[in-house]
Amino acid sequence: MLNGFLEAIRFLTLIPLPFMPPMTRENYEETIARAMAWFPAVGALIGLLACAAGWAAGALWGDFARAVAVVIAIAVITAGLHLDGLSDTFDAVMSWRPRERKLEIMKDSRIGAMGALALVAVILLKLAFLTAAGADWVRAVPVAAALGRWADLYGIFFFPAAREGGLGRSFRDFIRRGDFVFATLQMLVIVAVACVLGRPPQVWPMALLRGAMTIALVLLAAHLIFARWTKALGGLTGDTYGAMCEIGEVIALAAMSARPF
Repeated sequence: MLNGFLEAIRFLTLIPLPFMPPMTRENYEETIARAMAWFPAVGALIGLLACAAGWAAGALWGDFARAVAVVIAIAVITAGLHLDGLSDTFDAVMSWRPRERKLEIMKDSRIGAMGALALVAVILLKLAFLTAAGADWVRAVPVAAALGRWADLYGIFFFPAAREGGLGRSFRDFIRRGDFVFATLQMLVIVAVACVLGRPPQVWPMALLRGAMTIALVLLAAHLIFARWTKALGGLTGDTYGAMCEIGEVIALAAMSARPF
């Protein structure tokens, strides 16, 4: 199991793991199969590392600098993997071209107007919600990072791949029901712990309710968006998973930072 966790770290981040055997063409598919079940846990790890950067920036320069540091840290730790998928996906799905042309657009490394707009919107929304979260920002970040990656697994498990030979097909072919169940249990534990840790027991019910609402909103958004993209593209791709990860993070941050009614 530890190997799967380490493989997920290597796949999703730039964290150096020099003691791990190199990934080759021969073991690539086996590596993917082991790594997927650990995506939410690695998401939480990414969030905690970003929290460290945010804490340092906030101590020196205040709330907005903290939010900027968190967003930049997540982008650096992940090498912009999901941001790249976000821009490619929105350039394609917002083009109103035939399905085949949309899939070609997603392979194009150049960024168009809709891709740039999506990037700007996601980054600004993250900054706004992190600033609005106040003292709860440190809970919101690991929750959002874990839920964004769990949303990817939801799409991988429940929706078809758009084309043969791509990363989306590799994910779809090798995910197992047990992987998704294990990842879901991880996600639930991460959200629950983040919501109650350090709080007095009398506020746990409301804190857990907020966590449950956050999960429900991310799940609803993931299902609706993946269904729409499947209709437009004939299935999902690695880029759409990256895009949903970013969207899931935004929705989770919004829910975790919203003022109580």
